[in-house]
Amino acid sequence: MPEQNIIDKIKNELSLIRPHLQMDGGDVEFIDFDPATGILKLHLQGACQGCPMSQITLQDGIGRAIKEKVGEVKEVMTI
Repeated sequence: MPEQNIIDKIKNELSLIRPHLQMDGGDVEFIDFDPATGILKLHLQGACQGCPMSQITLQDGIGRAIKEKVGEVKEVMTI
């Protein structure tokens, strides 16, 4: 699948996740996706940025949801 199509799928999934984060004063921003490695880079914002649970939110919430829908994503990390 072309890289732009993968990125569009990722952004679509993020748009579905975003309202849940915003309810708690946070947000997430797409930074980059490397199709060669499957690494997706995101930036947590607002309340999510300094939250002690942010890594759990990232891996168990955001990461799991995106990996289920976009098989090309192998790892999710924040910058």
